[in-house]
Formats: sequence, structure tokens, C-alpha cells
Amino acid sequence: MVNFSRMFKSRVAQIGVVSALAVLAGSVSADAGKQDLMQLAALSDGFVVETAYMQNCFACHSSGAAGAPKVGTAADWAPRVEKGIDGLLASAIKGVNAMPPKGLCFTCTDDDLKAIIQYMVDSSK
Repeated sequence: MVNFSRMFKSRVAQIGVVSALAVLAGSVSADAGKQDLMQLAALSDGFVVETAYMQNCFACHSSGAAGAPKVGTAADWAPRVEKGIDGLLASAIKGVNAMPPKGLCFTCTDDDLKAIIQYMVDSSK
């Protein structure tokens, strides 16, 4: 039998931790490497893929939390990449396993999500 009370508490805890980490990630200064910074995508008004990744995806995809494929680990991404970018996008839009729909990027367009996915895949080769 499923213990919904336990699952709810666990989900709330997950979202709380991820949200806190996203806030912290967004407050990190990039001044140290100004010469190396580049705008990787400008899809939505003001959208920068690396910033969106840090704010919405970093908490799980840097650590592998809840089974998320770790950015930088090609083996984690290999079976997913076989789906192609459109397959990965469809999974991200709907949500998959512990990841909610659109991850935590509720303001992201489909093109924004596609850019973030491509950024994670490219960073994992």
C-alpha cells in the first residue's frame, strides 16, 4: 500500500531543498571569469541558458539527486541521448520520475527547455 503522507512530505522536502539551492545558485557571482563568460542562448526575453540551468536544474543534475543524470557524466546521458533532443524535450515538458513537469523552470518556453537540455548534453560529452 502506498503511504501518501510519507510521499507528500518527501516531495515537499525535495522541492524545498531544490528551491533553496536554486536561490543560492542564482546568487553566485560570475565576476571571477568575465572573459570566459558567453551568452549561450537568448531565446526568451533575457534568457541565458547557463543561468537558467544554474537556477532550475543544477541542484539535481550536478549531484544526481533523485536519479537525475549528472551533467559532465557521459554514461548518465548516453541512454537518454538515444531518444534524441525532441524525446528529451518531451520528457522534460511532462516530467519524468522525480522531476516535475518542466523541471523547476516554470517560466521556460519549450525552446528554452530545449536549449537547457542541449547545454546539459553538450556539457556531458
